[in-house]
Amino acid sequence: MHNKPNLRFWQIWNMSFGFLGIQFGWGLQMANMSAIYSYLGARPSQIALLWLAAPVTGVIIQPLIGQASDRTWTRLGRRRPYILVGAILASLALVFMPNSPTFWVAAGLLWVLDGTINASMQPFRAMVADNLPEEQSSQGFAIQSLFIGLGGTIASALPWMMTNWFGISQDKAGQGHIPASVTLSFYIGAVAFIGAVLWTVFSTKETPPDEVELAAIRSQKFDWTLGLGEIVRLISNLPRRMWELGLVQFFTWIGMFCLWVYFSPAIAGNVFHARAGTVEMETSGSWAGFCFAMYNAVCFLFSFVLLRITKYAGPKLIHTLCLAMGAIGLLSITLMSGKYGLLLSMTCIGIAWSSILSMPYAMLTPALPPDKFGVMMGIFNLFIVIPQVIASSLLGYVIALFFGGKPMSAMIIGGVCFAIASVTTFFVVTYRKNSNVDNLNKVAAGH
Repeated sequence: MHNKPNLRFWQIWNMSFGFLGIQFGWGLQMANMSAIYSYLGARPSQIALLWLAAPVTGVIIQPLIGQASDRTWTRLGRRRPYILVGAILASLALVFMPNSPTFWVAAGLLWVLDGTINASMQPFRAMVADNLPEEQSSQGFAIQSLFIGLGGTIASALPWMMTNWFGISQDKAGQGHIPASVTLSFYIGAVAFIGAVLWTVFSTKETPPDEVELAAIRSQKFDWTLGLGEIVRLISNLPRRMWELGLVQFFTWIGMFCLWVYFSPAIAGNVFHARAGTVEMETSGSWAGFCFAMYNAVCFLFSFVLLRITKYAGPKLIHTLCLAMGAIGLLSITLMSGKYGLLLSMTCIGIAWSSILSMPYAMLTPALPPDKFGVMMGIFNLFIVIPQVIASSLLGYVIALFFGGKPMSAMIIGGVCFAIASVTTFFVVTYRKNSNVDNLNKVAAGH
């Protein structure tokens, strides 16, 4: 692999801008899917299971898309073709989602939406690792975090903005009806998604391979069966650092899943005392979206702080402290009786979220072989989606069995998981390179 030149700030900015659009897809989904399921008649005990589409799709799609993009070179480059196609399909899914007639149709569309967002997002992560030298990787992922925070802020707040800024009427939510404010927000999100991705696709050039690398890429024709075999062999020989970070990710993403799935029904019952089919229910859902916008806004602002402090403090220390703040944020939600107090909790969560989106990748990238960034980033994503699969399958039963079915108890579970993630981050070894790295190419080839 030839030496990678340092990129100017605006080159990194353009390369990361598409994440603004991707986060419109994620932000609308995270802030509104639980409410959409409730509007369409799903019971609270069903909601976690209906979310199963999201992590399962990631398990399947991300490693394979990562590996396929490793073996691709076209006029658009290596990663951009996958980013573009995924964005087009995801934008269509965003248009169809608020027109779902039943919650089962919405769950099916969530499979499509998550699969296409994953297909677009995974090559983005790899493209940053491809094009930036190691000393700029923290900056690159921090700028991605900035756009994720900005996109998530706007997307999460859109239904609230439609009602409070633009006068979209608060019609009755529930009984098979999705509010107009939510529907219009998804339409806006579809346009933002494809627009931001097109900006990156046509303003960014990927570092071309030299003749030897290009010949190696073209000699490795992708085969789904062989591809799965390579992924299995790589998983069995992962660098130590990936396993250590994987444990951190496991507890982190259970905590985030608790927030995404149960925050809306938790505050609907505990803060707004709302019931399905009432104006209070839509007010609760809009405020939940506003709270999600708050933590994404903090994520956006704190990303500027990360750009500064990563030059002086290592990503491990930063991540340890930020996850501890996230634990405080989740646990404090259970103490809030008024809606404005929730914004303080979201501030702590936003600080953690900014670090979650950047620091693990900054710690991981130096431990990976450069020619396998795509597939290895996809495998690393398993440490994000597997805990969500587990939480989707079991969380509803755990809450029903041990906590009387109260959604607010998920905030306690999430806060404890964040605290565990903070402690495990402290024990990640980052001062030496893993010996496994040099052997990964041989492992992938079956030697």
